[in-house]
Amino acid sequence: MESATGRDVRGTLPEGLGDALRATAEDIATVLRGAADTSVPVPRSEWTVGEAAAHLAQANELMADIAAGRERRYGDGTPQSLAAANERALAEFGERAAGPLAELIVRQTDAYLTAFERCATDSVGTGVGTSGEAGGGIGGGTGETAGTVVTPLGPMSREVLGSYLLTHMLGHGYDLARALGRPHMIDRTRVELSLPFLVAAMPRVTDATTTARLTASYAIRLWGGARFGVTFTDGAVTVTPRPPARPDCTILIEPVTFLLMALGRIGPNGAMARGRVFALGRKPWLALRFPGLFKAP
Repeated sequence: MESATGRDVRGTLPEGLGDALRATAEDIATVLRGAADTSVPVPRSEWTVGEAAAHLAQANELMADIAAGRERRYGDGTPQSLAAANERALAEFGERAAGPLAELIVRQTDAYLTAFERCATDSVGTGVGTSGEAGGGIGGGTGETAGTVVTPLGPMSREVLGSYLLTHMLGHGYDLARALGRPHMIDRTRVELSLPFLVAAMPRVTDATTTARLTASYAIRLWGGARFGVTFTDGAVTVTPRPPARPDCTILIEPVTFLLMALGRIGPNGAMARGRVFALGRKPWLALRFPGLFKAP
């Protein structure tokens, strides 16, 4: 794997993540470059194509700054504060043309990769490791340690930040592709690379209203790939890299469907009706409840 500057970074970023980030940014740029009109509305959103693309360019810049250790404040992690921060940022940034926004998305993705490599190289030079506590979210600040950065949702490593960057691009890239009638860029490999952020962020985005007093255990198994466990104990959630030995409910789900459901782009009923999700175990009816237990900021 090559970095944005052409040097090998295998063994620092998770294998394949750098390539996936670059490819996803280029795929989104290709979708945008074919857009004659960026005032087209994005389905299930209050934004136009131009606004969604501008937000994506700004978020990529934000994450590149966080990776570089620059202090950034962007809401407090709640959905309301992040929505307000998004609107303020868009109001202060007037670019809505497809071509310039496409180039910004690619450029800021490269800036994240460059910042990651520079920090990894500096840490090796000083004998300090680059791993840190996982977390997630848009926003940031200075690192608590040499290997972590601080976001409104807590500390996270730069590697997990890269997984978040990919997840964020895939979600909004999907929206842009739908709005413009183009194929989306989500596939099994990119979904699995998004999992470090999604799994780390789950405890931070549970909906206290829907999880109150809930006690249940889930095994989440992506078709032909990753798996993890989610356990609720009187409303408190624990996410583990291995599923529970005897879960109440096992959810077998097609990977692209999993990501779209996790990002709130589709609901469980339609996915089950199309045979993209199956529920097994002692309490299979818990599968329908699972997506509503989380509220992404």
